Amino acid sequence: MAERRPLLIEIGTEELPPKALQRLMTAFRDDLAGALEEQRLQPQGVQAFATPRRLAVRIEAVDTRQADERIERLGPRLDAAQDADGNPTKAAEGFARSCGVSVEDLESVDTDKGPRLVWRGVQPGEAAEAIIPGLVETALGRLPIPKRMRWGSGEVEFVRPIHWTVALLGEAVIPGSILGIPTGRTTYGHRFHGRGRSGIDLPEPGVYEQLLEEEGRVVADFADRRRRVEAGVRQEAERAGGTPVGDEALLDEVTGLVEWPVALSGDFDQRFLAMPEEALISSMQGHQRCFPVRGAEGRLLASFITVANIDSRDPQQVRHGNERVIRPRLADAEFFWRQDRRLPLGERLEQLQHVVFHRRLGDLRARSERISRLAERVTGQIGADADAAGRAGLLAKCDLVTEMVDEFPELQGIMGGHYARADGEGEAVAAAIGAHYRPAFAGDALPHTPEGQAVSIADRIDTLVGIFAADGPPSADKDPFGLRRAAIGLLRCLIEGGHDLSLRELLDTAAGMIADECGVATDGIAEQVAGFCHERLRGYYAERGYAAEVFEAVAAVEPASPLDFHRRLAACSAFRERAEAQTLGEANKRIGNILRRAGLDPQTRPEAVAAGDEPAEQALAEALRGAWAEAHPCIEAADYGAALTALAGLHEPVDRFFTDVMVMADDEAVRQRRLELLGAVRHAFRAVADLSHLPG
Repeated sequence: MAERRPLLIEIGTEELPPKALQRLMTAFRDDLAGALEEQRLQPQGVQAFATPRRLAVRIEAVDTRQADERIERLGPRLDAAQDADGNPTKAAEGFARSCGVSVEDLESVDTDKGPRLVWRGVQPGEAAEAIIPGLVETALGRLPIPKRMRWGSGEVEFVRPIHWTVALLGEAVIPGSILGIPTGRTTYGHRFHGRGRSGIDLPEPGVYEQLLEEEGRVVADFADRRRRVEAGVRQEAERAGGTPVGDEALLDEVTGLVEWPVALSGDFDQRFLAMPEEALISSMQGHQRCFPVRGAEGRLLASFITVANIDSRDPQQVRHGNERVIRPRLADAEFFWRQDRRLPLGERLEQLQHVVFHRRLGDLRARSERISRLAERVTGQIGADADAAGRAGLLAKCDLVTEMVDEFPELQGIMGGHYARADGEGEAVAAAIGAHYRPAFAGDALPHTPEGQAVSIADRIDTLVGIFAADGPPSADKDPFGLRRAAIGLLRCLIEGGHDLSLRELLDTAAGMIADECGVATDGIAEQVAGFCHERLRGYYAERGYAAEVFEAVAAVEPASPLDFHRRLAACSAFRERAEAQTLGEANKRIGNILRRAGLDPQTRPEAVAAGDEPAEQALAEALRGAWAEAHPCIEAADYGAALTALAGLHEPVDRFFTDVMVMADDEAVRQRRLELLGAVRHAFRAVADLSHLPG
């Protein structure tokens, strides 16, 4: 059995990109561990580390040598390996040479293609230290790095220049080099603290993070460092009298910027609080990676939290330095706010004529007018103010030509709402503009006003139809216009907003506008977009735990609106748990097969069915009429759960009918009547969903 030892690999670099650091760390760990597994070195206990100046992987135990591998190689057929006298042919001799043995060492084996020569041997395993440097280089070469760089006179490429490498197998250094840098046991700590410049010799892998922290003032564990960042920021915010403002991405980025996190608070001039808080937040977070502070009343305080990468002897100087840096940033945002307000949003419409949305779809002014008209059409069906929604749709893209949004693109829409409010456009218009990009991501809230939802729906409808008509659907790996996100946002607005709108009618309306105004052919585009949205809807419900067969049962009846689809899906999902569901699912499947074989699609409605003399036939017809009388009003009211409950009572008469009645009777009139009865049963259930898709 091979000896097992701990392994440590560390790559010391110049500062790595902070936003990508966690992703690089995870990819390096997974790729290296997978490669060691493939090479039969049996890695166990894999842990990754990352700081701005290093990527590292420590493994509790790997084999110091590969296990020997039994090899079997098939050679030529036996009749081609020997001549008539039984002597080896050139084919046999060549095969033996390729295996490094003589012909006498070969054996024969029966295969499905007849007897063949075979060589069986054992390939001795290599020492781990001979394999590992190459595996590390391969793993580094596979990291998700969009742009690599070279340095010095060498040909090595990496995301940043490499300054040192550590490669320890137990207490021994793995000899060799990684990306041109000789391996060793010396790591380096913080640039300014501890033994950052002289280096730290690691005796063995197990003490890696401990020595780095104690002697190098580096917290190597990304998750541990992130916890310290978050705790420090919260503590400083509490001292300032509030709570920090920042999402998970900002915490990750700040963690990727520091090796020894020290949270410090700072203050800025109260006058900046007169600006919209989103502008303040974007300025502090985007430019300075600082955390704003929100007070107990929900308003921003004139304070911020920064995370330094140094434990200064004079933290007050560091604090003042950050305040000096952040002040001009906030002053820039204040300048943009004042400058932009000099020109009302409505007067910026002319500027939109000079901004091309798409080469085949015209400028943003024309697009804004389409969104406005679409929003007005939607309002009548969702209880929104048509004038406010139309005005909001017209002005929704005007902030794209403001200086604030040019500096902070993430504020598009949001700043438009603030500018509209300052222009006196009215709260309904301002709120709709401010929220019309929502939902912008998974879990994001919908616009909170019906006018905002109308503009959001109109915006996404115009985008989907327009881009499909101009460029076609997105490819598997490219979606530059965010069409998948637009489709999900549209569906969420319709479903979660509670708007019973026909998706196809909306798409047809937009297609007509684009064809008339842009001269782009839109034949069949509405159908394509509807299919695209249907696939997004499938994923939307799969994420929420709905069974695929329930989705297919509802999809088979093609509900016109996503909200109606949702109501049917919820009802079918609940019905699927009932004892009758299996019986009725099997019955609907059987009915469908019978009608298909008969080549019929009976149109008799449930209330008009007739029955013959057979008691089971009469019982089913009577039960169907009664169930339909109860279910039909529920279906009209979109109470599909109640409708299925009413129809569930048909399971016994349906079972009895199939037991007692010969559907395909010799008498044509009897056969037709019974097929009509089954067609009416199927019609009743398909008024909600096609239960034949449910498993039997």
